[in-house]
Parts: sequence; structure tokens; C-alpha cells
Amino acid sequence: MTHPFEIEQETTLPVTPEQVWQAIATGPGIDSWFMGRNEVEPREGGTAAMDTGGNRETSVVTAYEPGRRFATRTATTEDGRFMAFEYLIEGREGGSTVLRVVQSGVLGDDWQDEYDALRRGWPFHLHTLREYLAHFPGRTGIPVFVMAPSGEQPAQQVRAALTRGLSLPSPVAVGARAHAEPAGLPPVDGEVTWSDDERIEVRTADGIYTFHHFPGVVLMFHHLFGPDTDSAEAAWQQWLNGLIA
Repeated sequence: MTHPFEIEQETTLPVTPEQVWQAIATGPGIDSWFMGRNEVEPREGGTAAMDTGGNRETSVVTAYEPGRRFATRTATTEDGRFMAFEYLIEGREGGSTVLRVVQSGVLGDDWQDEYDALRRGWPFHLHTLREYLAHFPGRTGIPVFVMAPSGEQPAQQVRAALTRGLSLPSPVAVGARAHAEPAGLPPVDGEVTWSDDERIEVRTADGIYTFHHFPGVVLMFHHLFGPDTDSAEAAWQQWLNGLIA
């Protein structure tokens, strides 16, 4: 049975509406803080696409008002499911911007678990957007996506492996210093900016590194702003495979 839903989140960002627009309504901007590799055709009626690990999802741009409103909607499936996103931008005095995000649509049979995951995810995604705009303004991130199955390993065991791989104490606290050495890449040294039961995020001088662990799988969504990123995906895949083997 399908189920309609709506999630609304709001945040204040320390940048101008134009900077927020570039981050939420362009392919390179979305690449720098959200998920996957993104393309946006800059017009109402255009196509927006996200590719995550070879899984490409397309939607139609339903609103394109630069500096004010951007919205997309996927096609409706045979059973009535679809997903829509709307971003509303409002400038404030002092050069800051209020961003309101509305995600809505119709979910499938497992709608409650999917809804809970979406609801938990948005505060984290908006936090990452803030990290990007505050620390890497005007720069474009290269997205790195890595995935590895964790099988039947208990969640606590997977979490412990990640914290060891990042040289972090347990429990992981915001502000802790992380260190990792993926083979073939410079050492990663940074600060934990987010930690919850499913995610650890680390910001360095040239990147935002995110480690997601869910039942049966570990995902990485990194956004790299430094040079020499061509081998990063393979190096992080090797690092993760060795960590949770």
C-alpha cells in the first residue's frame, strides 16, 4: 500500500541567496554537498539527474526561479509512487539566507521505514550544506561514492571498525580529531563535525568526508576540494574493503 508524505526543514546559512542558489540548483553545486553526481538543465521543464554508483535517477525541473525557488519531481510509477523536492530561498539582512526544503511524494509498501530514513537524513544533509558554504565557498567539490556490504556483522561491530579506521575514540564526539591513511592518498586529518548512530562526518582542509553505516552496508559520500582526486574512489574502496572484511 502506498502512502503520501511531506517533510519540511529550514536552516539559516551564512551566505548570500546567490551562493545558496548555486549550491542547490546546479550540478556542480549539488555535487559539493549532497549525494552522487548531478546534472541540472537550467530551466523549468528541464531535466535533473543524479547518478549514485551507476544508479541514475531523473526528474523534471518544475520550478526554476534563480535566487528564489527550485523544484523537481520524478515521474509517477505504475503504483503511484513519486518524489518531489522544493527549495525556497529568502535573503536576510547581514548577508545570510534562510533555506526551506520540502520533500514530498508517495512512498511504497515499506513507507514507514523509508519515511523515517528520509526524516533523519535531512538535518544531516543541511548540516553538510552549511559546512560546504561556510568552509569551501566558491569552490566545486568532486564527489566520491564508495559502498561495501557488511553482511551479518552487528551494527556495533561495524561502527567500531569505522572508528578504529579513523583513529577516533568511542563514543565519537563532535570536535574529535580524525586520522586515516588510504593507500596511495595523502593522510586525512580533520575534525568530526557530525556524529550520530548512523553517520560520522569529518571536515579537513580540502574535503568533507562522510561515513554512513546501515544494516548490511557501509556507504561513503565524500566531497573533495583539493587536487589529485582521480584515484580517490579506488583508494577509499580499498580502505573500506580492508576495514570491514
